[in-house]
Amino acid sequence: MIWNKKDINRTLVKDMVRRFECDALTASILARRNIIDGPDILYFLEDDLRYLHNPFLFKDMEDAVDRVLQAREEGEKVLIFGDRDVDGITSTSLLHRALTDIGIDTDWRVPSGNDPYGLTIAAVETHAENSGTLIITVDNGISCRDAVARANELGIDVVVLDHHNPPDVLPDAVAIINPKMEDSGYPFRDLAGCAVVWKFITALRFAQTELYKQQICLLNVRPANESYLIEAIKVVNMTEQTRISETVVPGMVSISQTRLVPFLQDQQIFVWDAPLQQKQLATIFGKGVEFNFHDLAPEISRSIPAIRNMSLLRLKDFSRIGRYRDKPISELDGFFNIFVTFIQRRNELFGDREKQELQLVALGTLADLMPLENENRILVRQGLAAINESPRPGLAELMARQNLSGKKIGTGDIAWLISPAINATGRMGSPEVAVSLLLSENQGERNKLSEEVIRLNNDRKQLGTDAWGIAEPLARESLEKHHGNLVIAADPRIHRGITGIMANRLTNCFQVPAVVLSFMEDETLVGSMRSARGYNLQNLLEPCADLFIDHGGHTFAAGFSIHKKNLDELYDRFLRLSADIQFPDSENGGEVMIDAELPHEYLTPSILDLTDRFEPYGEGNDPLTFLARNMKILAADIMGKTEKLHLKLTFACGTYKWPAVYWKAAERLNRDFAVGDAVDTVFTVGRNSFNGSDIPQLILQDVQKPAGA
Repeated sequence: MIWNKKDINRTLVKDMVRRFECDALTASILARRNIIDGPDILYFLEDDLRYLHNPFLFKDMEDAVDRVLQAREEGEKVLIFGDRDVDGITSTSLLHRALTDIGIDTDWRVPSGNDPYGLTIAAVETHAENSGTLIITVDNGISCRDAVARANELGIDVVVLDHHNPPDVLPDAVAIINPKMEDSGYPFRDLAGCAVVWKFITALRFAQTELYKQQICLLNVRPANESYLIEAIKVVNMTEQTRISETVVPGMVSISQTRLVPFLQDQQIFVWDAPLQQKQLATIFGKGVEFNFHDLAPEISRSIPAIRNMSLLRLKDFSRIGRYRDKPISELDGFFNIFVTFIQRRNELFGDREKQELQLVALGTLADLMPLENENRILVRQGLAAINESPRPGLAELMARQNLSGKKIGTGDIAWLISPAINATGRMGSPEVAVSLLLSENQGERNKLSEEVIRLNNDRKQLGTDAWGIAEPLARESLEKHHGNLVIAADPRIHRGITGIMANRLTNCFQVPAVVLSFMEDETLVGSMRSARGYNLQNLLEPCADLFIDHGGHTFAAGFSIHKKNLDELYDRFLRLSADIQFPDSENGGEVMIDAELPHEYLTPSILDLTDRFEPYGEGNDPLTFLARNMKILAADIMGKTEKLHLKLTFACGTYKWPAVYWKAAERLNRDFAVGDAVDTVFTVGRNSFNGSDIPQLILQDVQKPAGA
């Protein structure tokens, strides 16, 4: 294994320490991971919900919100149509609770049994028969053009809340909220479906305040040498619409000769320190010009006492978000930032209710393998914190049956225990069990439902064991045929509910993309695809789109359905396409990227504070990997339930003794190193909980004797 510790610019690190007020070790790790721009660093150093992007940046958000508010006013029946995976289950649960809480007659449905993915014509027609007039799709819908067309024929409006890659032709929906659309207006494209739903929910709640759709203008005047700079921002739904900036020399022009009059006309104008602003405007234009504006300084200062008596110049320097901007912020920018914070606090937009909802957003984001960057980091971090503080009903019962109650929950627990159990309900054709568990208000019912979730998960595990014995030989046989670049496994004995699991397992086994197909009773097949080594699955999917009944997904995980009659042609195309597969990261095979080399004095329990700072770990954010030299091995044991494959080691770390595990390395003991040796180690850091305290544990990636030893 090659150890790669990238060189970093020390001047850059010092500048990051100064600008962002972080320690040198944190800054060096960020630099080594090429996280050097302020907007990116923000999401590693901050976790306040006010740093999230405004949901009204979605160009269709107002249309979607208005249609749902109309449904409430007119007493319409609304159907939420979700998906069978964790993202779809959490999305359905979140939106159903939010809509029922505001008095909307809401039903929900997720594909069960052998139902296909996405909104179907049959579901639309059933909703019409029940006098329904609005359907909201969650975690699906962007490719359901025929079903949406049928809804339109029946007088049913459809709102699409989705995050899958959009097709060339979009459904004719009332509104489409999807960050992957090129013209969505939203600055971050990699939200999970449940995060898109939560954004909609927060927008819906804001729409019930007096500020919804209100045009507001923030105005500031400040001296600039011999002149004055007049700046103004138009704000709607707490998003900046436009701004102007005028430099005016007193007595040189009248106000009618500036752009101020048309810009400020019919606006609610807010300023900071009205007496000062009025005085400066009188100096510029004369005392005969009067402005009607409202002073926000007293009201905001009561809500945020720390800024009382601050000028906008000082307030600008006080702004935390300002330090992460690529360019210095202006006084008006600081005013806008504090205005947004004030409105959020006054309307309690991010209270306990929202944090409870973020528990499900964290589950869906992690389960759907969304990159843990940008605002996903805050969403997941806040969700995990809320789970650890007080897991929501339904989730608490499930965690209790997995012996997770009272344990500090991290991304690993979500990925390996909680999400698979919820996902199993969909894979086994019963996702409604998980939705009902998350929505039930009766503890006795939740206990029964959590038992059922565990039973379905156990059944799924057994199916997986059986299917692996079928899929692995088929995949191995197909590898050479597909130029060593692709594996395919198709067999009637593979249950459709575990095709994704099998595909993922095959990619881990063979390190190439995998396709697993299940045969259905109606002469169709359902396929799941998983990527490996950075390959974009759309390069396989799109050239075959004409063969599919439907298809969709992400860059690294996708699926499709196909008629059996088209299967041979699909195989032929996959064979041709596989010859051209190239892996972007193939050159990095066998390398381990080191985030920092730690001297022994850094190897203290406080290292957990550092690793926690970089949580959540997952897609796009691997656990921190450290290098430590001359670590003395104090003890070693070989462990394993059936085969003795693994090592348990104890290292001397200065004044501390740390336990370590080294998976599948038993054969290296007494061959490459022995008790008493001082070795160089590469490791990540986990935690062992014992007697109410957390003890660091090294998870070894590689161990080598120092050169010359």
